[in-house]
Amino acid sequence: MEQITRIGMDTSKNVFQLHGVDAADRPILRKRLTRRKMVEFFEELPPTVVAIEACGSAHYWARLLGSFGHEVKLIAPQLVKPYVKRGKNDAADAEALCEAMSRPTMRFVPTKSADQQAALMLVGMRTRLIKKRTQLANAIRGFAAEFGITAATGMCRIEPLLDRIAADERLPELARELFALHGQEYAQLLHEIERVEAKLMEWHRKDECSQRLAKIPGIGPIGASLLMMKAPDPRMFKSGRDFAAWIGLTPKDHSTAGKVRLGGITRAGDELLRST
Repeated sequence: MEQITRIGMDTSKNVFQLHGVDAADRPILRKRLTRRKMVEFFEELPPTVVAIEACGSAHYWARLLGSFGHEVKLIAPQLVKPYVKRGKNDAADAEALCEAMSRPTMRFVPTKSADQQAALMLVGMRTRLIKKRTQLANAIRGFAAEFGITAATGMCRIEPLLDRIAADERLPELARELFALHGQEYAQLLHEIERVEAKLMEWHRKDECSQRLAKIPGIGPIGASLLMMKAPDPRMFKSGRDFAAWIGLTPKDHSTAGKVRLGGITRAGDELLRST
């Protein structure tokens, strides 16, 4: 086999499409492999450069292929799409990845370690629990309104509302039983959120950079922890504006013919970072 200089790999759960080229950019590899065969293929292949779309499990594959001696580059999906020639299939996506990685101005996603992935899992769990708490609180308010019982806005009003409902003997017994079940679920959610936030604060206290970030006005411990977990190496950004653009805080640019037209913020970055 001729020397493969770079490979684009389209990933899925069980099927992997490879597209490789030589030093003259001639396609010399087009393979569709199962999960096990793909791992065996890269174990035996001499070190090369591999491009993978930055999607689910991409960081795991980057770490694994990196352990075999390959250089793995992760590319955001929106930066790969312009290189898809026609149609949408695995072979076209793999070829587009192979082409995109060769561009001198292409931007790549840094590979996250297993510890970074675990920390992000902690953040994701907190986000899911908070959404579930909001959903449950809205359900409690909605059911209570059907019986003419209301409460002021705010999560701190939910527990007093449940206490009022439990003491109201005018409500049907079935309704009070169901509200009690909602109350138990709500209390359990609060306990789980406290546990997760305690672990998050523990992570924050152990990270020196996160503690320094928390000293900036407007940035709290959770926001500082998120910045450390999600943001790449600051040296990748030429200025603070570049970092703001990465988060999605800069205005959309629709300028043409020398006329500057700026819109609202792009919201192109991480939504959780912007909202925390």
